[in-house]
Amino acid sequence: MSHVMNTYARLPIAFSHGDGSWVTDTEGKCYLDALAGIAVSTLGHNHPVLVAAIAAQAGRLLHSSNLYRIPQQEQLADKLAELAGMDEVFFCNSGCEANEAAIKLARFHGHRQGVERPAIVVMEKAFHGRTMATLSATGNRKAQAGFEPLVSGFVRVPYNDLEAIQAIARTNHNVVAVMLEIIQGEGGINIADVDFQRGLRALCDEKGWLLICDEVQCGTGRTGSWFGFQHSGIRPDVVTLAKGLGGGVPIGACLAAGKAAGLFKPGKHGSTFGGNQLATTAALTTIAVIEENGLIDSAVAVGRLIREGLAQSLAGCAGVVDIRGQGLMIGIELDRPCGELVSRALDVGLLINVTADKVVRLLPPLTFSADEARELVSRLAALIGDFLATR
Repeated sequence: MSHVMNTYARLPIAFSHGDGSWVTDTEGKCYLDALAGIAVSTLGHNHPVLVAAIAAQAGRLLHSSNLYRIPQQEQLADKLAELAGMDEVFFCNSGCEANEAAIKLARFHGHRQGVERPAIVVMEKAFHGRTMATLSATGNRKAQAGFEPLVSGFVRVPYNDLEAIQAIARTNHNVVAVMLEIIQGEGGINIADVDFQRGLRALCDEKGWLLICDEVQCGTGRTGSWFGFQHSGIRPDVVTLAKGLGGGVPIGACLAAGKAAGLFKPGKHGSTFGGNQLATTAALTTIAVIEENGLIDSAVAVGRLIREGLAQSLAGCAGVVDIRGQGLMIGIELDRPCGELVSRALDVGLLINVTADKVVRLLPPLTFSADEARELVSRLAALIGDFLATR
């Protein structure tokens, strides 16, 4: 650790191995994983089908670059296009890279429409990444501080406020796109209203703007649908994915449809590692296991079990502001900062996260069982109750 750059306030534990929804640290203690590597370990840990597929591909070919065709990449693009109702896919390595591609698509679209200084509408409390462009699109001043000057071309509005965007549409003729997290993960598990999503789609159609849905955290089945936007019945022009797509192997994707499709040509964008043989094999396998094991329906049922269990266990507990979420993306908002709950949870063998200072964030693997959900509720409700009672 002595030579690792100090970019994270790491907790004083390290894990040696995992099995399903459980991980074991180097001292032999087991933990119930309700975070899944921040929505990454979609199939939990050491899933036999995923392990076998990765090992087999590693024994054949890890990488060849995008100078050549990659059959697994083509298969994955076809599958994602089918599941999302989109037309084409660009592969990269992370969520911020997927969002960078989306931002470039929007600007390129704007220039083709004769807009010299294209602008993108973004939301307060949004989190789109830590590269300079995605950091500039992010609605978190704490994350931006010290990195000015930020990239220009972003217009910020409150989340779920269609009237604010309509007002911008009347006066700002440089706008070419709206960038929306269907569920704000880092922002505190805030969910975009269905009417807001549909209103945005209609406004973007009216103005010729691109509607970009950032599903880096909520995509790949986590909300109880393949993609969060599918709950409202809209189709975005651009969708970004990463985190859970590869089940733990880094991969990102930027999907395009309609007027956003066909914009990029050779030389306009690229990625050395993006969509290589190993990453796309992992993603294809992850999707196949989700389908074959009914994990999207399970996310709905198990997520409801967790939310209802917490609501019942914490009923009447002063200090609980809200319990919200969709599928296996859940937030428990308290009336005070609660970051210390993360270390308290380690003491009782539980992995959770706190975001937006006051929101306990739960992102269990899609393989989380009903029994594990009940165990999570039991441990977490007791922790929260004790924390609120002593403050």
